[in-house]
Amino acid sequence: MGSLAAVRILDFPPPAWLHRRRRLLLDVLLWAVVVAPVGYAEASPPYTRYTLPLLVGKLLVLTVAVVASRRQPLVALVLAVLGSLVDGNFVFAIPVFSYLAGRRSATVGPAIMVFLLITAGGTALNLGLLGAGAATWFLLASVLLFAAVFPWLVGRYRRQQQELTDAGRRHVDALTREQRGAAERIRLRERARIAGEMHDSLGHDLSLIALRAAALEVAADLDDRHRAAAGELRASVSAATERLHEIIGVLREEAGASLRPSGETVADLVDGAREAGMAVRLDTAPVVADLPAMTGHAAHRIVREALTNAARYAPGAPVDVRLTRDGDRVEVTVVNAAPPAGPLPAPPSQGSGLLALAERVRLAGGTLDAGHRADGGFAVRAVLPATAAPPEPIGSAAEAGPTSWSEERQGPAERPVDAERRLHDARRRVRRSLLVALVAPVGFALVLSFVYYPVATAGTVLDRATFDQMRVGAARSELVGLPRRQLERPTPVDRAGCEYYTDGNFPLAAPTWRLCFTDGRLVSKEWIA
Repeated sequence: MGSLAAVRILDFPPPAWLHRRRRLLLDVLLWAVVVAPVGYAEASPPYTRYTLPLLVGKLLVLTVAVVASRRQPLVALVLAVLGSLVDGNFVFAIPVFSYLAGRRSATVGPAIMVFLLITAGGTALNLGLLGAGAATWFLLASVLLFAAVFPWLVGRYRRQQQELTDAGRRHVDALTREQRGAAERIRLRERARIAGEMHDSLGHDLSLIALRAAALEVAADLDDRHRAAAGELRASVSAATERLHEIIGVLREEAGASLRPSGETVADLVDGAREAGMAVRLDTAPVVADLPAMTGHAAHRIVREALTNAARYAPGAPVDVRLTRDGDRVEVTVVNAAPPAGPLPAPPSQGSGLLALAERVRLAGGTLDAGHRADGGFAVRAVLPATAAPPEPIGSAAEAGPTSWSEERQGPAERPVDAERRLHDARRRVRRSLLVALVAPVGFALVLSFVYYPVATAGTVLDRATFDQMRVGAARSELVGLPRRQLERPTPVDRAGCEYYTDGNFPLAAPTWRLCFTDGRLVSKEWIA
């Protein structure tokens, strides 16, 4: 516990034009990043008469993709994939737009559908129409996995992180509102108690006035004119008492009677504490005896609350109570030492007593400071006005309304339980996204390998024992165990009459053996590193 003070912090949104300028700058930067590989390739010689139109068309496609990446990021990704069919340099833009698709898309279903369509379309195009081999298909599928799927997962993870941050901020806001509401309820309860005390004291005084007026009304030595005036005074006082009851009395709590016995002073409080066994020392100046009503009530309440807390949390510890006056200010200090045997078992304090004290002191025009001391004790110090001051109206405008622009923007307040559930869900989604981002690429790679490997190795595996038994000079028809199908000839190799086989290496099934024939006879056999 420390100084009890409330600080209002107002934050304002950035201007709309500044937000638009920032978005435009980011889009221009994105456009420069994705255009650089394509522009550099087209700007390099040799040039043809189609170079400039192709360059303009490619830049137009990338510009449309950048513009669409804000609201339709999946459309931008599809444009980059389609552009890679014409120019391989579009591949550099695929990871960028894929990341943005994961970062800016709220749902997962459309992205999965797009990836499935790209996979199915690419498979049909390469294996069906273009007649590419399994190795080419595997290479393109791997590019799709690591250049599109993996960046999308990373973007999705970053989006979940942002949602977690927002959920955490909303949770903190909800808890802050709840604590502020609890403090406000305590202040209102204290104001109601003060109103009840005002009702009791003023009602008592008005009742005495009405009683004296009634005595004058029935006095035998009073003439009729004065007797009538006394009756009117008595009726007016009675009506004022009823109005006071209606205006202030309704604010009293169910246990509405004031907890302070009539006429009880700080010295009486100290005497009662001593009789209960507490070691209390009182040091009070005579000038503090004549104080305004609000200040006197506040000083009495401070001492009573401090003594109660000392008895509860520091049993057996000596307590010093001091009331001093300096000009137009009165200082009330209650200090207790550390408990000799430790504090008694008790539920944790919620600080409502100090909040109520702070509200009472504030309404009296003073300040309150309370907190632990270095020696383990506790101190409560209040500075109150020694002269009457105009009371602050209850429910002043300074305490009404939201405390920041962000609360106005968020609309209706969210309950802490809802905010906590939202935070829990956001944490769960972040953990799941991180797990998927780490595991999914490996799983997809394994799936691709298990799909590609049987296709690539079917009828092309030549084991080492069979290779060693093959004799150079033998006719091809005499070779036992020769696979029924050959692998594609490696691109850098251009040797006619040679056949290539694999030993079944996983997952690529790369060529391992080379058998060269001339006129149908084996002229050489080699192991390919």
